[in-house]
Amino acid sequence: MLFNSFEFLLFFCIVTFLYFLFPYKQRWFLLLAASSYFYMAFVPIYILILLFTIVIDYAAGIIIEKAAGKRKKVFLIISVVSNIGVLAVFKYYNFLNENLCSLLHIFNYNNSLPFLNILLPIGLSFHTFQALSYTIEVYRGNQKAEKHFGIYALYVMFYPQLVAGPIERPQHILHQFYEKHDFNYYNVTNGLKLMAWGLFKKVVIADRLAIMVNQVYNDPTKHEGIPLIISTVFFSFQIFCDFSGYTDIALGSAQVMGFRLMQNFNRPYFSRSISEFWKRWHISLSSWFKDYLYIPLGGNKVIKWKWYYNLFITFLISGLWHGANWTFLAWGAIHGFYLIFAIIFGPFKKSITERTGIYKYPFIKKLIQVFTTFVLVSFAWIFFRANTISDALYIISHLHTNIFNQLCQISKNDFFQRSELLYLGQDKFTFIIAVLSIAIMEFIHYKQKNRKVPEMISLAPLWLRWSCYYMLIIIIMVFGVFSKSQFIYFQF
Repeated sequence: MLFNSFEFLLFFCIVTFLYFLFPYKQRWFLLLAASSYFYMAFVPIYILILLFTIVIDYAAGIIIEKAAGKRKKVFLIISVVSNIGVLAVFKYYNFLNENLCSLLHIFNYNNSLPFLNILLPIGLSFHTFQALSYTIEVYRGNQKAEKHFGIYALYVMFYPQLVAGPIERPQHILHQFYEKHDFNYYNVTNGLKLMAWGLFKKVVIADRLAIMVNQVYNDPTKHEGIPLIISTVFFSFQIFCDFSGYTDIALGSAQVMGFRLMQNFNRPYFSRSISEFWKRWHISLSSWFKDYLYIPLGGNKVIKWKWYYNLFITFLISGLWHGANWTFLAWGAIHGFYLIFAIIFGPFKKSITERTGIYKYPFIKKLIQVFTTFVLVSFAWIFFRANTISDALYIISHLHTNIFNQLCQISKNDFFQRSELLYLGQDKFTFIIAVLSIAIMEFIHYKQKNRKVPEMISLAPLWLRWSCYYMLIIIIMVFGVFSKSQFIYFQF
């Protein structure tokens, strides 16, 4: 069931109405049943995979809490292996098998292992990591084992964040399922505003940009220069609006019922460095890798080469988490190199800043930093979006090809040439709506600073608030692309 569908709207209204109608003690059952139905709307049989990992981790949590010494660690390992094993079979088996075939072919050997004809369960990586955080936190003594099987199952399956996060920690969400959430006007209205904002980002911006990006990236060898640059920039905004739009709807639908989910995005394209970008982008995942991989490896409390290794391996695994493809590994590796280079050349960068005197002009300095970070992030997105490594390399090598001639063709006011080169094969109207929508969104991001969009709107005068509400609804209805396109991160 997609958030950008009429079915979800109906589902959300019914579940929310029943939630406030049900007695407090029975609400967990309603939410668990609703979450199960929500997940089964995709591929019903895959609910059994969730049930398997839930039973394993529920039992492991109780045993780990009671155990001591090596026995405690053994049951943690059982939990981790069970979760990662399921993920490995469904997500990485065919990828590993394919690469094994290629390797053996070099030595004239045949690989007899069969390929599996199975679909990847929706959001498998997300609820796997959420389940892992539970058993790890119980093992560390930061969270008591959950004795109520239904509540633990709900922790894993809570429908707003079941298939694409945010990846919650047990300390933050488990206790909320025991709290009494009365109907609260502030929560309901702000939650609905956040959902509307998320829907705007998804159907007006992301899905419109997807039409143009797909036109180029699905067959990149037919393009060069300007179309490759524009489609790459557009994909940067597409993936942000698609994923953060999902997150806004998730946070908003949970807030309507009184639940508080963690913030997952904080204006990432206003970041002044790659390090800052990862503190603002997919916060629940980056903090997960920091707490459960980077710091256990030693973090930055080790000698320099080991620090570089810890950074690189963390981002390499982060890339693999996103997908079983060399393109995702390359994307993760690039970000790892970015951070390592920033550390190595930090003193040189500081020296250049002092010599040029740019620090005397903080706004210009910030503008340069934000632009540079956006360019670096967008460059890495090429590998994330490209279907193959060869496609990514073609795009990179042809980004600046024939640009002067293309600009001349566009300036001649030839509609066909302008449509192909500037509008990516679409009409002028589609292009203008996409650009204007991005501009409106980024202007709002600039104005909101550390406040959430609903909170910012709430501070406006009554006439302006309602004007914003009506305008947002009209824009969504008139300019939204309602093709029921799946969210990008559902594949992870």
